[in-house]
Amino acid sequence: MQKKDKKVKKNNDEKSFAHTVISWYPGHMAKTKRQIIEDLKLIDIVIEILDARIPLSSRNPDIETITNKKKKIIILNKSDLAEENQNVSWINYYKNKNISAIAVDSNTGKGIEKVEKEIEKLMEEELIKNSNKGRIGKKIKVMVLGIPNVGKSSFINRISKRATANVANKPGVTRQKQWVRINEKIELLDTPGILWPKLGNEKTSLNLAFTGTIKETILNNTEIAYNLIKYLIENEQEKLCQRYNITKEEIKEKLSQNQPENVNIYDVLLEIGKKRGCLASGGRVDEEKISKILIDEFKSGKIGRITLEKIMI
Repeated sequence: MQKKDKKVKKNNDEKSFAHTVISWYPGHMAKTKRQIIEDLKLIDIVIEILDARIPLSSRNPDIETITNKKKKIIILNKSDLAEENQNVSWINYYKNKNISAIAVDSNTGKGIEKVEKEIEKLMEEELIKNSNKGRIGKKIKVMVLGIPNVGKSSFINRISKRATANVANKPGVTRQKQWVRINEKIELLDTPGILWPKLGNEKTSLNLAFTGTIKETILNNTEIAYNLIKYLIENEQEKLCQRYNITKEEIKEKLSQNQPENVNIYDVLLEIGKKRGCLASGGRVDEEKISKILIDEFKSGKIGRITLEKIMI
């Protein structure tokens, strides 16, 4: 019997965000989805890669639907950028749903050995049956799925112990499927990342923008940075102050100005820009420069380990 789900907090109140609904579904993604459905006929296990900071927003509901009859392992990748206690909570969340989940840092290889062991564990009973029927040497076929920029290629390179997949810190790098041999028992099928036709929910859209899945051509840096600074003020102010040498008193002063809330929050962003020396001609703050710095430093973990979607214990 499954346990009742814990409450999940998707980075706070609806009112915290601008109305940002993004529709982005390049043609190659529709083609990729059709190919994945066809290839699933060959597959024993599906590995679904999620961003540990946003396990809900980085999970494509289409993938969940088309793979629901397959054995599955959830990989909480980039776990080094997420809060440790939240990684544990999310692993337990999926465990309660009878889904294996493993926290992984593909850059260092932390958690990779657990993945190989879990693949063999999930297939143990079937391999014994095959052996009894004289089917020796049959490979375990594993499909790796995930949305763009969750680190699929880094994960595959780490688990295969060689640079097989193309890697870049931007969405849409993997463009075609490829088989990768892991060992004498396991072969992985790498696939291009796919989003779903309409992101719809504004918090999901922003979470994907904060973590780098949505391109700058879809949502500009200043808008992303505004929403990110608002989230950090409301939820991670200590880490924000420590990283950018701004005090809570300075933030409070900016927020108490007699002007619209969005202007006050924008002023906090500009103040951080001043402290970082992001100045254009005439002493004006270069908002594009400080916006890019803020986003890049969040994505790289320099602001601190932050989980945007939390399990409320």
